Amino acid sequence: MPVSARVRPSRLSAVLAAVGALVLAGCAGTATEERAPSTVAVPEELAQFYTQGVEWGDCGGFGVDGPILARSGAQCGRISVPLDYDDPDGPTATLAMSRIAADDERIGSVLVNPGGPGASGLSTVLAAAGTELAAQFDIVGFDPRGIGSSDPQVRCLTAAETDADRAVDDGDRSPEGIEASEKRNREYAQLCAERTGEDLLAHVGTADVVRDMDVIRGVLGDDSLNFLGYSYGTRLGTVYAETFPDRVRAMVLDGAIDPEQDPVEEIVLQAEGFQKAFDEFAADCVGRSDCPLGNDPAQASARFHQIVDPLIAEPAGTTDPRGLSYRDAITGVQQGLYSSALWGSLRGGLSSLADGNGDTLLRLADLYEGREDDGTYSSINDAFNAVRCVDDQPVIDRAVAGELDVRFRQAAPFLDDGRGTGEAPLDVCAFWPVPATGEPHTPDVPDLAPVLVVSTTGDPATPYQAGADLARQLGGALVSFDGNQHTVVLDGISCVDDVVTRYFIDLEVPETDPHC
Repeated sequence: MPVSARVRPSRLSAVLAAVGALVLAGCAGTATEERAPSTVAVPEELAQFYTQGVEWGDCGGFGVDGPILARSGAQCGRISVPLDYDDPDGPTATLAMSRIAADDERIGSVLVNPGGPGASGLSTVLAAAGTELAAQFDIVGFDPRGIGSSDPQVRCLTAAETDADRAVDDGDRSPEGIEASEKRNREYAQLCAERTGEDLLAHVGTADVVRDMDVIRGVLGDDSLNFLGYSYGTRLGTVYAETFPDRVRAMVLDGAIDPEQDPVEEIVLQAEGFQKAFDEFAADCVGRSDCPLGNDPAQASARFHQIVDPLIAEPAGTTDPRGLSYRDAITGVQQGLYSSALWGSLRGGLSSLADGNGDTLLRLADLYEGREDDGTYSSINDAFNAVRCVDDQPVIDRAVAGELDVRFRQAAPFLDDGRGTGEAPLDVCAFWPVPATGEPHTPDVPDLAPVLVVSTTGDPATPYQAGADLARQLGGALVSFDGNQHTVVLDGISCVDDVVTRYFIDLEVPETDPHC
């Protein structure tokens, strides 16, 4: 049973692109005029970073999304930031950026982040292509430090090591199984330190990324920030607002993380969210003739276990020689629960698995894990661990780890493999080579410009209430969406997108929740 501090999001557009359903056409962009510099005063020692230019050009060479970006007409470029803001004359990091330039009367830039932590943000700009928002704002994406096409990258495991790790059974809760899991976690943390370096690991957290975001704001020539953050990106937005409250013009936070929430409670609430998503999926499935879960929703969870639990003893066959492990099957199922648009793939994957074929679920798991068709991996998995381990205080009390395992199984019975003992291994963050810097807290930003928080009622990864709570904490407005997916802005839901567009362009804040 996987237990992680935060399940990584997958923007639906990115998933569809990965499976070949997104087709883009157009010409590669060319550099446009440079923007006038920002007039916001910055510390003298950082001036060189805020005043640097960006050479916008073709996106070839900017990761696996580069060709898609190039065909869409987007442009890409790079800037430098201090690795350690307390040592601005020391080593630097290079950030990769993407842009769809405004084609109408330009108001400014909107910086976007897809979440993760660990996800590349370059292709996120494509969600806004052709919209009224993109007509009046440059839409700008970026790969945060250590991630994607930024340099240096967080790298802990090779592709072969990652394949091997995914095949390992990590659900054994016997004393021997717990000892083996903790041994793997220690070794992983050690490899991260050796292959990435502790200096970078210490500076990939949210506190450093929001300072990079302010450099990006200055480089783009904006005196105040317009920001659209999804999932973990809402944490970036919240901390930016706390750090630079007078530099926020407009901020949309979709799929919120509650900063008051203890990470342990967050895991339990997330488990409840995935159980709710599974129940919704099962209710839809049982009414179809091809449903692998039978025709009785009350028996759907039991049937699910009959299909997936045998993988604990023996992987299912796949065209790929790896086979489908139990661990990958659960990962694939969770990927399929991120959006109702993926329920057809999930239903087909479970049907195939019932017949002994694990190809579809393995493909869904590969999407989640960032594995490409050639067997290479993006940095998302390693970066996810690196960011969360420096952002959140680790669980180092084994009694707390055991209690969390029990509560997780209770909150999400469909993920309970029946092997719980009340004990559990310490997570990899307990062995991390650099200290965590974040703590749960209540944001205190009394003079913040009104922000807009969007929350989806059936969001499995960032439950609805977290968005309602964040809107309250920041004194912002709430937009509720009735749906079963993780995040919704720019997914083509006009009720949501119209509110967001008017907010960014005209700074119109709804007086009451439009509840789309």
